[in-house]
Amino acid sequence: MPVKPYSSGHIGAVASNYTDMRLSGDVKQTLVELSCDEIARIVPLMETETLAQDPERKTLDDPKRTRLNYNRTRELMIEQLGDIESVGSAAVQAGIEQVESHLSVLIKHAEAAAERDRVATIKPRHLEVAISGLGLDESDPNAVVVTPSVETEEFTISQGGGVLTHSSLMSLAKTHAKMPVTNDALDELIDTYYMVVEDLEAKIRKHAQLGGNPVQFIESINQMKTLMSLGWMRNVLAKAAHNARESGLKRIDVDQIVHIDPFQ
Repeated sequence: MPVKPYSSGHIGAVASNYTDMRLSGDVKQTLVELSCDEIARIVPLMETETLAQDPERKTLDDPKRTRLNYNRTRELMIEQLGDIESVGSAAVQAGIEQVESHLSVLIKHAEAAAERDRVATIKPRHLEVAISGLGLDESDPNAVVVTPSVETEEFTISQGGGVLTHSSLMSLAKTHAKMPVTNDALDELIDTYYMVVEDLEAKIRKHAQLGGNPVQFIESINQMKTLMSLGWMRNVLAKAAHNARESGLKRIDVDQIVHIDPFQ
C-alpha cells in the first residue's frame, strides 16, 4: 500500500516560513508533489552513500555527517520535563542541533588551547581551559553558565557541520527582519558571516598565545559565542530590514547587506 504523501496544509504551513505571501491551494498541492519528488531523488543517493560507508547497515543514515543519537536524545529530554508529558520530533531535532552547537563551541576552544601547547591532540587539560573560559565550571562558585539560550530559529543552521542554507536564513529573516530577502543578499550574508568567523578565530588564536591580553581573549570568546548562537545574524538582518524600509523597499537586497559594518 503506497505511503500517504504530505498534506497540502502541512506543506503550506512549512512553506510559509519562507515567504510572507499567501499560497493558493493549487500551489500547495504542487509543492506537495515537488517535495515527494525530492524525497524520491535524495533517498537512493543517501542509501548508496550509507552502504558505501557501512555495507552491513540496515538503517538509512545521513552519510554527510555523524549526528547525536535521536532516540537517546529524546529520552534524555523527556527525563528533564516538568509539566509537559512528551517530546515531539521537531523538539528532538532542535535539541540535537543545540547540543551539537554546544559541542562545537567547546571543541573549538579546546582546540585553540591544544594549539597553544603546540600539540596535535586535545587532552583533558585543554578541555578544562575551554570549560573554564566559557564559564561552565560548576566547581567554581563564581562561574556563570553561558550556554546559549534555546530558541527555535537557532536550530535552523547546522552549527556542527558549519552549514548555512538559503532556506534556514529565510526562516530567520522572516522572524527578525519580517521581510523577504533576495538570493543575492543571502549569498552576501553567508559570505560575510564566514569572513567574520574567520577573522574572529584568528583573533582568538592570537590572544590565546602565552602572554596575550586576557581581556581581549575573553572579549573575543564572547563575540564568538554571539556568532555561534546567531546573534550576529539576527542583528545584521534587523539592520538590513531597517535600511530597506528607510529606502522604501519591500525586500532586503545586496545593497542593504554590503552597507552594514559586519564588525560592529
